[in-house]
Amino acid sequence: MNATYKLLMATTILGLVGTTAMAQSFDDVNSPVFSNENQLDDNLEDLDEDIEDDFEVDTPTFGNEGRELGFTGSISARGTATSGNTDTSTIGLGARFGFFDGVNGHEVKLSYSYFDAEDDADDLNRLLAGYDYTRDFSDTFYGFGTAVVAYDEDDSYETDAFIGAGVGYRVFNTPDVQWSIQAGPGYRYLETADGEEIDEAALSVSSNYYNRISPDLFITNDTDVIASDRDTYVTNDFGVTVSMSDALAMRTNLFTEYRTDPEPGFDDTDNTLGVSIVYSFN
Repeated sequence: MNATYKLLMATTILGLVGTTAMAQSFDDVNSPVFSNENQLDDNLEDLDEDIEDDFEVDTPTFGNEGRELGFTGSISARGTATSGNTDTSTIGLGARFGFFDGVNGHEVKLSYSYFDAEDDADDLNRLLAGYDYTRDFSDTFYGFGTAVVAYDEDDSYETDAFIGAGVGYRVFNTPDVQWSIQAGPGYRYLETADGEEIDEAALSVSSNYYNRISPDLFITNDTDVIASDRDTYVTNDFGVTVSMSDALAMRTNLFTEYRTDPEPGFDDTDNTLGVSIVYSFN
């Protein structure tokens, strides 16, 4: 998955600690299970993730295309409103750090959301973390390896982790429009809210889209699918970003999570709406 993430003020600026949330993603992230990756990329971003982004993008980089040499990173904080398995406002933090040596690309993403309510049923404790390695084979083809984990006390699957590898293809690759798709096999670990543990082979498929409408405005849409025998997990992170300066940008995103087979008593869909301010640095 891809790009730079965000730093927010919700209704007020909370200094260096702002407000946030993947549901979906993966900052919003982005990042992210794979959304969680790009939820994460997006929650991250979402901080999506959510992501969310995210776990999601300020600079389009699918594979290593367009990446700057050396170290890059961003930190974010934001406020969100979530409906689904949890109906609450949350605060959280996100971070993204990358390194590119001209051939190999590395990226680490993190998104954390926490809300403490008088009613324990409304508490939120969610962590999304991921690592991506990419290597270009040509201008259009690239290889990748990924590891991502999502932990959520309020989800039917409390822990959902994936590790895998595969290849990607850039359908469009211009300064203003980029669209990349990637897929590959992997291994998935699940732990349900009842404590059941499942590990099995899985398949990941992702789509990352970026469109710069003007020098200061762009949209992104990142979709990630992780499928295995027990469950298919789908995340989608749609975001609109407005640049305010070279280092600051404001992003609004909707991060959606869908599970084909949630545990009894849980909804199959979560939606996270977020507004964030992203601080990027090189």
